[in-house]
Amino acid sequence: MNNNQSQRQQADSEPVQSSLESQLADYLSQLSEVQTELLQVLAKKRECMAKGEFERLDEIQVRETDLGQRLKDCHDRRAELLAIADEEGLPSGTLGELAEVLPSDGKGRISNQVEQASQRIRLLQHQSLTNWVLAQRSLLHVSQMLEFIATGGRRKPTYGTGGTTHTRGSLMDQEA
Repeated sequence: MNNNQSQRQQADSEPVQSSLESQLADYLSQLSEVQTELLQVLAKKRECMAKGEFERLDEIQVRETDLGQRLKDCHDRRAELLAIADEEGLPSGTLGELAEVLPSDGKGRISNQVEQASQRIRLLQHQSLTNWVLAQRSLLHVSQMLEFIATGGRRKPTYGTGGTTHTRGSLMDQEA
């Protein structure tokens, strides 16, 4: 009877694993689509910032926000899938661990999709950091240009107690 119970439990878990495998495959396809679209949007955003086409950034921002929400939905779905796996007694730490215990026919395909999603998320992190650095550099440049205009290119001496320099901007005042 013990052997019979074991066979029955194994038979009962196969449909659950098959359903979970199907759900995982659907999830990974959806995640791949969102990640690919977000990579394209980040590339367009970087191009607009580099070319100074700031009016196009508003359009891109709307699309980026939408994709951010879709990515959050994917994150929530991932948590649901891992919770289902945990309830079934399957590994629930990561999707990679879960993919390793799936039936052998889909195991390799799912594992490859998990690895590709992981690579794309690292690429998204890199692209986001690149865009952030570009935005920070642009902001620093604008700040320096405003300071230059406001002071007329003249700065106060850093060292010494001697005389002061003329600090009014020549573009701002007629007297200078």
